[in-house]
Amino acid sequence: MEFFQIEEPEIEKPIIIAAMQDMGNVGSIVVNFINKSLNTRKFRTAKNQFPTHVIDNGGYIDVPIENWQYQFTDGLIIFGGGAGQPNSNTELNALCQDVIDISKKYSAKFIYTLGGFHTPRILNKNPKTFVTTTSEDLTKQIIGMGIETTPHKSMITGFNGLILGFAKQNGIQGIGMYGELNDPQIPQYRAAISIIKTLEKLTYRKLGDTSSLEMMAQEIEKSFEN
Repeated sequence: MEFFQIEEPEIEKPIIIAAMQDMGNVGSIVVNFINKSLNTRKFRTAKNQFPTHVIDNGGYIDVPIENWQYQFTDGLIIFGGGAGQPNSNTELNALCQDVIDISKKYSAKFIYTLGGFHTPRILNKNPKTFVTTTSEDLTKQIIGMGIETTPHKSMITGFNGLILGFAKQNGIQGIGMYGELNDPQIPQYRAAISIIKTLEKLTYRKLGDTSSLEMMAQEIEKSFEN
């Protein structure tokens, strides 16, 4: 994994929002939405040194460029999005450690991550967001805000779970938000909306008008009705 610093943002004690593509593309949908809505600015890039796959265009191949961006705005650093996650644990761990290093560099006190929560429950266009945290005391505060925690013991794989472990080991508070979804293979815009609303409640700040995500959700639903 290679890292390229583009500029040094003038920012102190930001909130970190870090998530990568996962089930239903939820992580990328939310990160891309926040960056667009808040007009964030890129300041650092993480890039795979070696390709994890090639794209066959039907007779010739392309080598995809896999990279992930750090972007910032007032009081926020946003990391991730993109079109995938590293295939090796070594590179995944390097990404998590870099997010921790950036968090310490700018004296961040909190890391939020997010992703999908696969469930058989019938959602009726109204998925819930479940939350887990890096400590029992923090979870008690979340419950006091009327936010539901993850309903049972499970393993959270990939960046959107592992980053919480790195945060805990480094004395940084972390919260993971996971939106319900039924089909991990379809972009889950309603799960993303649910997470954004939960994130706004937790951070006490508006992240933008989600009507564009609602329209995307409706378009996907219509395509399955036909």
